[in-house]
Amino acid sequence: RGLRLLPLRLEEGRALLYLFRPDRLGRDLRDQTAQALLDQAGYPGCQVLPCLRELRRRLAAGEGFPHEIGLFLGYPPEDVQGFICHQGRACKFTGCWKVYGDAQAARQCFAAYRSCTESYCRRRANGEGLEGLAVES
Repeated sequence: RGLRLLPLRLEEGRALLYLFRPDRLGRDLRDQTAQALLDQAGYPGCQVLPCLRELRRRLAAGEGFPHEIGLFLGYPPEDVQGFICHQGRACKFTGCWKVYGDAQAARQCFAAYRSCTESYCRRRANGEGLEGLAVES
């Protein structure tokens, strides 16, 4: 279904797993603002695999979560940039992430995420398997 699963960090019997769609991640990382942020943070270009290797290396170093991780989670680049510039303060509002850019678009996105989460939880509770819940990209 176009999904990939990558262990990003393994420690003390726990794993941080990253489930993603390579095409979508590639598109997100090619965004002009995302490219500038990755460049400033010292990532090797905007290609998916080298960027994932670098993210994995940073997470393995155990220094917490780098702010640019939002780019890998589908956050709007302007919100990631705002978070970095304002050190997490002075956002327009907080939902799934701190919003510094288009507040209306973020509210709509958060509402869609809530609706989707509720639907998936209902379907899972009714016995639907994970394969049935995964949709094509």
